[in-house]
Amino acid sequence: MVEAAQKRGYKYIANTEHSKRVAMVGGLDEKNVFENIKRIDKLNETLKNFTVLKSIEVDILEDGSLDLPDSVLKELDIVVCSIHYNLNLSREKQTERILRAMDNPYFNILGHPTGRLINEREPYDLDMEKILQKAKENNCIMEINSQPSRLDLNDINSRAAKDMGVKLAISTDAHSVGQFDYMRFGIGQARRGWIEKKNVINTRNIDDLKKLIKKR
Repeated sequence: MVEAAQKRGYKYIANTEHSKRVAMVGGLDEKNVFENIKRIDKLNETLKNFTVLKSIEVDILEDGSLDLPDSVLKELDIVVCSIHYNLNLSREKQTERILRAMDNPYFNILGHPTGRLINEREPYDLDMEKILQKAKENNCIMEINSQPSRLDLNDINSRAAKDMGVKLAISTDAHSVGQFDYMRFGIGQARRGWIEKKNVINTRNIDDLKKLIKKR
């Protein structure tokens, strides 16, 4: 994945494996995360002008807590927080779930924020205005997920985020080397929402990116 990213001219990638709640794909527990951190540190020592960011895609549990403790999350560069289970909660409960998660000081990015799968699953019921307001208050970032089945946030919500001053991250959510090419779909989706370079955190160099992430 590093070699493929370098060939595309990238200067960094975030290694965002799932946390333990997503057991079907071997989500990482506390021990696994610390082992991964050591591997990435060793790898970064061998790389020139390229950084692998220590990251995780941690599940937001039904009560709004995160699937890994703060003692683990604080050791990571970027924490992407996502919902994968209990998708049919009421609008009030689903919204409150995300708002509670955003109060965690290590919450950086809300992954695929509405959970939709195009032509397969409707978005879960959310008060997006409340979520964007909380994101602005807590310096949380909204993902535009480039997977063709997601393209989430959609154009309307992306434009709303921009208008409220909420930053965005365009992510490939790549599970293989070839899926790096999905970035063009995410960029197209962002353009539909009139998103500009200045609104997207991963248009920045690595130092500026880390400053934005650490502003919490």
